Amino acid sequence: MPRKKQVKALPDQRLWKKYSLVAGVDEAGRGPLAGPVVAAAVVLPRDYLHTEIDDSKKLSSAKRDVLYKIITAEAVAYSFGVVDAETIDVINILEATKRAMRAAIAGLRPVPQFILIDGHPIGDLDIRSQALVKGDTKSISVAAASILAKVYRDRIMCEYHKCYPQYDFNRHKGYPTRLHRDRIHKYGSCPIHRKSFRLL
Repeated sequence: MPRKKQVKALPDQRLWKKYSLVAGVDEAGRGPLAGPVVAAAVVLPRDYLHTEIDDSKKLSSAKRDVLYKIITAEAVAYSFGVVDAETIDVINILEATKRAMRAAIAGLRPVPQFILIDGHPIGDLDIRSQALVKGDTKSISVAAASILAKVYRDRIMCEYHKCYPQYDFNRHKGYPTRLHRDRIHKYGSCPIHRKSFRLL
């Protein structure tokens, strides 16, 4: 089995020397034209390492599904936050992402002592935190959260496919692919499309 790149765990390893409960937080679904934005928060066991946990965008769907099962089985805690398309249209995608992240953090039991957040600070937290640009490539906790968020959101979009099969949400998950734009051109928008986004 290939050796894990040490750089990935460095932020976590540094924090684990002081805190036993460190959470990673990431989101999935900022860019799609349809569906919710989903955030995941996960607390891994202290000094946890897994050679295959990585930024979800670098992994195949099958590999993410496997790792989702491992992470949810071995994590100390994990939680999700979901903000729907209608709310995104009202408060904008940046604020919706922050809201989803805060909801995911609020659902963690036990409560973490420190939080690593992918991207930029989200504010309104009573727990010490650090924002990491491209955190899913630097922290195993954030990478684990990115996998959970991506899989959870993909499953939501597959459920929406059952309601709106003409859009093929199970294939593109709401992202602005050519297939998705073709479906919007043919059928117009549906209730889960983000009206504040440029659909075509």
